[in-house]
Amino acid sequence: MQAFLKGPASIGTKPVAAKEKNAAGSSAEGKRTKPIPWVEKYRPKNVDEVAFQDEVVAVLKKSLEGADLPNLLFYGPPGTGKTSTILAAARELFGPDLFRQRVLELNASDERGIQVIREKVKAFAQLTASGSRSDGKMCPPFKIVILDEADSMTSAAQAALRRTMEKESKTTRFCLICNYISRIIEPLTSRCSKFRFKPLSDSIQQQRLLDVSEKEHVKISNEAISYLVKVSEGDLRKAITFLQSATRLMGGKEITEKIITEIAGVIPKETIDELLLGCQSGSFEKLETLAKNLINEGFAVAQLVNQLHDTIVESEDYSDKQKSAIVEKLAEVDKCLADGADEFLQLMSLCALVMQQLTQNI
Repeated sequence: MQAFLKGPASIGTKPVAAKEKNAAGSSAEGKRTKPIPWVEKYRPKNVDEVAFQDEVVAVLKKSLEGADLPNLLFYGPPGTGKTSTILAAARELFGPDLFRQRVLELNASDERGIQVIREKVKAFAQLTASGSRSDGKMCPPFKIVILDEADSMTSAAQAALRRTMEKESKTTRFCLICNYISRIIEPLTSRCSKFRFKPLSDSIQQQRLLDVSEKEHVKISNEAISYLVKVSEGDLRKAITFLQSATRLMGGKEITEKIITEIAGVIPKETIDELLLGCQSGSFEKLETLAKNLINEGFAVAQLVNQLHDTIVESEDYSDKQKSAIVEKLAEVDKCLADGADEFLQLMSLCALVMQQLTQNI
């Protein structure tokens, strides 16, 4: 009975202790910095930090000195610093206080049809820019509209933008960002200063990845860094994301090429070699088994097409006639996959042609 009476008292005291502990824990957590993806954490904060795009940086620095800016059109492959560059320039122009008021950023995820251009963008462009920077530096009398992924805008929406760009030129500057300049209508490209962003060189990417690894205390060999650069194909954003994923997976251990291969979804060289050997064997049943295994292991056929292309083109074991036939088939399969065709059937179709080319005497 005594033990029974003691129970509730002891039970009653525990939650209080737990509450105190939770309160202490939550205050400690509040003081800790919030975890940010490394891509955002190491995004350039000013124009000088932008890597490899010397021409763009030089023009922007001159524009920042005079606090004047033309309408801009940035184009180039993904992950080369287009959005980062204009955001860094805008922060330098307006400072942290006025940045939110003076910059309107619309991405492909936002609705950007003709109605939005006529209403939202036009209304923002017509506002007069007033106010001065708290740090006393010169603040330009204009606003910036950033239209990211502009090549996904409809032609009608792009056409609606033409007049707004001309009419509001005193108070607003536009920066269009896209991957393919051919998808931007001619009247818009002629109104902007065009800058092509080059794919980042291997040495620049390696340097950035080593800097991030050092700051985040990541153990990674130089060979793994080189392989990471090769896998990311000039896209620094992709490389940093892979590095963060590999770090979380390894939990403090050294990152190797094998781990990066798994993270990036790259098909191991041994698997591709095995598939080509299966093609050379002339056995359709063996080929079907290999293709099924490849699909069942979760590898993307589109990734296989890319890697197989490099393997075939660089190999000296095949004649030019064989290479041309295989590469033409790779292009057909790539198109079919983009249109949503069945992966297994396309892979079998590709392997059948490779087998035909490798087994017949030329």
